[in-house]
Amino acid sequence: MPISPYAPPAAVLVDSPEFERSEHEAIRESHIRHEIQIKSIGALYYFSGGILLLTSVSLIYQGGSSIPGFDVMTWFFLFFGVFLPVLGYGFRRLRPWVRIPGGVVGAIGLLGFPIGTLFNLWILYLMFCEKGRTILSPDYQAVIAATPHVKYKRSVGDWIATGIIFGLLALVVVGVLVAMAQ
Repeated sequence: MPISPYAPPAAVLVDSPEFERSEHEAIRESHIRHEIQIKSIGALYYFSGGILLLTSVSLIYQGGSSIPGFDVMTWFFLFFGVFLPVLGYGFRRLRPWVRIPGGVVGAIGLLGFPIGTLFNLWILYLMFCEKGRTILSPDYQAVIAATPHVKYKRSVGDWIATGIIFGLLALVVVGVLVAMAQ
């Protein structure tokens, strides 16, 4: 029987031994979504630190106030305006040292009822669940170094959630600008 030039190729690539996943690839692929979520904590801390830093600079530029304890709040904002981006850097780079200060900040954030409580419960879960402990361990850095080709593929839901978040941020910025104009 002659071979048809239009027949699909008969090569089997999936079962080929050269395409088997290594142990590092299997670990990274099973943890990549959690890794992205932990990195998003870093982005949140970058944003929060920037807002607090701008607030503290604004309060310092304004000078004193008649509100008692106002200077204490200025220094509080300044401290966290510098500290949170440092913590965000640790989260974005998945550094193991971030677990202790991140846990302390997350525990303090639980006091911000109701939204702060929910966000910080989620942050504490991401850091201290089994996958979080694995990702924020020193051994996971070797997994990342061995698998730079493993990338996270965003789903449609991820893009929708991102759009909603940016839309809400745009509404906050517009609200602040409108309040400043009055």
